[in-house]
Amino acid sequence: MTAVSPQHRPEPLRILVLSASLRAESLNTRLALLAERLLTVAGAVVDRASLRDFPLPPYDGDVEDADGVPATAADLGRRIAQAQAFLIAAPEYNASIPGALKNALDWVSRLRPQPFKDRHALLLSASPSLVGGNRGLWALRVPLEHLGTRVYPDMFSLAAAHQGFTDTGDLADTGLQDRLAETLQTFLGLVEADTRYVCLERRWYEFLGDRTGAAVTQRAED
Repeated sequence: MTAVSPQHRPEPLRILVLSASLRAESLNTRLALLAERLLTVAGAVVDRASLRDFPLPPYDGDVEDADGVPATAADLGRRIAQAQAFLIAAPEYNASIPGALKNALDWVSRLRPQPFKDRHALLLSASPSLVGGNRGLWALRVPLEHLGTRVYPDMFSLAAAHQGFTDTGDLADTGLQDRLAETLQTFLGLVEADTRYVCLERRWYEFLGDRTGAAVTQRAED
């Protein structure tokens, strides 16, 4: 087998890992830190962030018209655009998306070019509940897919997460940790194939029969 010379070896994939919790001791932040470590072992370059880093006012079209998109939203959008993919570790609030996360998605979606479009995303959650925050991840898929994000079909939810971590930050259940590592590795493989070995033109449509110029898809296509 012929070795790949250093000058022809592709750069590592850059992945934004975002903890979508505002709590300093968040279980989802712990899950995001573990994902960062596993992604690094798999060869990716990780840009770690927390929703706490991007304080934002509630989305208001009048505020946008008067002052534009806040600098913190523009910074988050820039970091998404600089990565080939992003990972969100999100808590579940009342079986849905945390309000602060939805607000951040709404602000960032107003940037042009729209940074979520054509980015790959993997969704994780950790919760003390027995469903692990999974219902919130299903709700989170809706706005992301509307904005053109290619959300990975598999999601990872850690149930009983208050008892789920060891002192070293690993998962107490080694089988679950193996599954998380495998999910991350497979996700990276898909991102690499789609971003480096593109052989087909791909388009995103909200409904069958839509065209990219149709008004209903204009926001997501921009």
